[in-house]
Amino acid sequence: MQRRTLTFASLTDAVHEAEGMLANGYIKVGSWSLGQVCGHLANWLTYPIDGFPRMPLILRPVMWTLRNTIGRRQFDAYLRNKAMPPGKPTIPQSVPPADGNDAAAVASFIQAVDQLLNYDGPFHPSPLFGPLTKEELLAIHCVHTAHHLSFLVPKQV
Repeated sequence: MQRRTLTFASLTDAVHEAEGMLANGYIKVGSWSLGQVCGHLANWLTYPIDGFPRMPLILRPVMWTLRNTIGRRQFDAYLRNKAMPPGKPTIPQSVPPADGNDAAAVASFIQAVDQLLNYDGPFHPSPLFGPLTKEELLAIHCVHTAHHLSFLVPKQV
């Protein structure tokens, strides 16, 4: 079985996809479970509101350089292609352990989507992309969510 091609018009569509896999089951074609995917997504959905994890000192100059050189071009390419390449590194603390609870992680994901959709305050700038508007955040999170959920294939009911 292979990874799916998946896009979402809204984060609400992504919530329905995660709820369906929780209810009916799924097949992993990547490394992460539904719980890890939804936990990771929930973390990234809340970072613009609550603040991003602090980068290790040695990586801060690298992230500054990327953000101020190719970050925005990369952001634009992700939105244009409606896809992210597999295998890119992420902040390790954003990935829950493999033995996590799928139902709890889906609930956290739903809560994080709701929080972002209803949030009207200022956002913390992305460590890679810099400052983003709410519209831009929603768009990139649709791409990011589709990227990770594409590695899970819903079981046929």
